[in-house]
Amino acid sequence: MPVSPGARIAPTARVHPDAVIGPGAVIGEFCVIEPDVVIGARCMLEPYVYVKRWTTLGEGNEISAGAVLGTDPLDKNFDGRRSYLRIGNGNKIREHFTISRGTAPESETVIGDENYVMTSGHIAHNAKIGNRTVIASCALVAGYVEVEDQAFISGNVAIHQFCKVGRLAMIGGGTRVNVDVPPFFLYAGLYVTPTGLNMVGLRRAGFASDEIAALKAAYRTLYRSGLKLEEALQGIETGVSTEHTRHLVAFIRSSKRGIARD
Repeated sequence: MPVSPGARIAPTARVHPDAVIGPGAVIGEFCVIEPDVVIGARCMLEPYVYVKRWTTLGEGNEISAGAVLGTDPLDKNFDGRRSYLRIGNGNKIREHFTISRGTAPESETVIGDENYVMTSGHIAHNAKIGNRTVIASCALVAGYVEVEDQAFISGNVAIHQFCKVGRLAMIGGGTRVNVDVPPFFLYAGLYVTPTGLNMVGLRRAGFASDEIAALKAAYRTLYRSGLKLEEALQGIETGVSTEHTRHLVAFIRSSKRGIARD
């Protein structure tokens, strides 16, 4: 049966017969669920949520009023063929947020697990959001952006298409991101500029003092030594090689847009 007997669906909601609604899910008043949608167990949709076709939600997601999931991509190249939005487990997506499907046929936008997405912003087509990120109100995440685990994107941040945001990076409010943002550091300013380590995020993530010290040394080498980029990366590799500094170096070396620097 597409709709589990354990699901609760408000009488004013419109759920297509081809949608799958898992046990314990709650579908609020005036929600619209299109065909080819899967909503996992224990998801809660507040009133006026619209879930469009080819969207899959895992388990335990909370979607607040007025959110629209699986919208057609805001891309002139979109030709209407099937693409996907795939959302993991335990996410909170707050009021009036929109998330698009992929542009190319059979491509996908992917949201991981336990993310907290605040109000009135947008995640565009083919973006890939990791796990346990925070995306604050009015943030705009453009097409093909990648955001690694535990990153924090503050309010009114605008991220240009194809940019990457590293693990546990924190971007201050109102910042324009048009280059890649390496992991573990703080960034602020109208044009994204490094300002130090994301100390609060690192401590909350359980980083030990020696791990933080190694990242501090890597930050100094990368941003305060005056070395050219490749020289700085080699200095980090030889001077403070840890699991996290190796991830930092690999992230920077894989960058196609260049990284935020002073």
